[in-house]
Amino acid sequence: MSKTSPLQPPKSFESALAELEKIVATMEAGQLPLEESIAAYRRGAQLLEYCQGALKEASQQVKILEAGVLKDFSVDGEPAVADGTD
Repeated sequence: MSKTSPLQPPKSFESALAELEKIVATMEAGQLPLEESIAAYRRGAQLLEYCQGALKEASQQVKILEAGVLKDFSVDGEPAVADGTD
């Protein structure tokens, strides 16, 4: 499975996501013995929690940077116009 210890925190969001994707693929293949499946599930749960926390923190930082106001995306400095067609 992975060379990282189940207790070792990921180095970054990207590395955690890559490891989680690898775990999912390995488990979906259905070739792991029961003990390794349990360990993989446990590590996957840890990585998922880490990723969710990192995304929540990033979301909070964006809200702070935008002063709590979501703004429409604009192109070439022109403000975006909402036409109701999503």
